[in-house]
Amino acid sequence: MNQPAAIPTIDVQEAAARRDGPDKPIVVDVREADEFETVRLEGAALLPMSTFADRHTELPKDRPLLVMCHVGGRSAAATSFLVRSGWTNAINVAGGIDAWERAGLPVLRGKPAPGEGDLE
Repeated sequence: MNQPAAIPTIDVQEAAARRDGPDKPIVVDVREADEFETVRLEGAALLPMSTFADRHTELPKDRPLLVMCHVGGRSAAATSFLVRSGWTNAINVAGGIDAWERAGLPVLRGKPAPGEGDLE
């Protein structure tokens, strides 16, 4: 019996370090728009789970993807889906935006500016 592949996962500190690194990953937020409005990472692309299956092909395969949600469950499912679908640089961020904020890392709040949340 084949074992399922492990979901690539890093913590928020590693995700923050990678955001400032040379590879410039795309942060993919799979929460819903109302959650995104409440709190989000600057520059994050919003691809809610409600539309993820239809929109995941918009994500590039040639850049690292850091997948986030509120606490890590939805992002783990989305990362697993991407890995099974051929993405080799998709990584789940354990603890999600909740852990990011608890770690004192920067967030934005309130109504997103026009174009905020769009893929680059």
